[in-house]
Amino acid sequence: MDFRDSSQEAAFRERLRSWLSAHAKEFSGSGDEYWVRMADWHRALYEGGFFGLSWPRDYGGQDLPPVYDVIVDEELVRAGAPPRPSVGYLVHGIGRHGSDELRKRFLPGIINGSERWCQGFSEPGAGSDLAALRTSAVIDGDHFVLNGQKIWTTFGPWADWIFVLARTDSKDRYGGISFILTKLDTPGITVRPLRQITGESEFGEVFLENARVPKENLVGKIGEGWRIAMTVLGYERGAMSLAYAVKYGRDLQLLADACKEHGRLSGAVREKLARLVVENEVMRANGIRTLANFADGKVPGPESSIEKIYWSEFDKRFRETALDLLGPGGQLLRHSPHARPDVDWAREFLWSRAGTIYSGSSEIQRNIIAKRVLNLPQDPR
Repeated sequence: MDFRDSSQEAAFRERLRSWLSAHAKEFSGSGDEYWVRMADWHRALYEGGFFGLSWPRDYGGQDLPPVYDVIVDEELVRAGAPPRPSVGYLVHGIGRHGSDELRKRFLPGIINGSERWCQGFSEPGAGSDLAALRTSAVIDGDHFVLNGQKIWTTFGPWADWIFVLARTDSKDRYGGISFILTKLDTPGITVRPLRQITGESEFGEVFLENARVPKENLVGKIGEGWRIAMTVLGYERGAMSLAYAVKYGRDLQLLADACKEHGRLSGAVREKLARLVVENEVMRANGIRTLANFADGKVPGPESSIEKIYWSEFDKRFRETALDLLGPGGQLLRHSPHARPDVDWAREFLWSRAGTIYSGSSEIQRNIIAKRVLNLPQDPR
């Protein structure tokens, strides 16, 4: 695999850099304002020709190779811009399992950003053990009647739609779950923001009380929700490493600069920094492998758990090490000599806790790798 940009890719990268220099600052910010403006950022990227690149042209994409998405992710990091809105998991979920009618109805709005979505996975009693979910969907004529609660719903306070994993058969743990697309302003649905440790309300909780949803909003068939969820999670967990490697590479350089500035570059500190550099390179290599698989048309499987657990655990180690090396100064938001905001090390430390929990906790990822990747023997008890 040739890792250098082709002439077309280089021209695209240069055009993107020019666009970002003119527009990225419009969408900087923090706190809840940042999350509110993500819808505007999504539409701006799409209208600029930098979103939905590898998705079908029939639904608003550009049918380009997946490397173009990686170029966008890398340049967004380098420009200090917000990340690319994460809706690819839903595009693939509906694209692979939805009917022609559902694809035509929903994919254009998901890709162009005119409709904002959130995930209806976790529940108060079914977080890491997703198959324990209890939200129910009972058929009543041409509708499902939904009752239950979803929690830790990313973008919940700002979304227009949610996909709901709901139980349509109480006796079948995996085969009794269905995947239903639901409008959040449906009567009987209440969304409440949840305040995070970082001070924002990026996610919320969703209450469903006799909410009636048309049966035509079912993705796949009744009872296929678990299979569809595995497709969704495979794409959500995979292909993240290359963008993260660029971000961590930038932050590592800034950390080294900060240690040098404060006279903390002893031999022991250099060793810790070098270890982080090596770990970041391992992550980047794994991301390249995933990209190569996508380029070959391969669908992500359980091996995507390797990528997810690696970057999330690395992020936690990196942020802990940064605060350890910077001491009390790590609680302050530094600014670079170029008047560009530097890393908010304290916030990144707090946020890194979430990565080992959302999209499947590290414990769950280890179980998936053991069972479905390594085929290790299981305890018969």
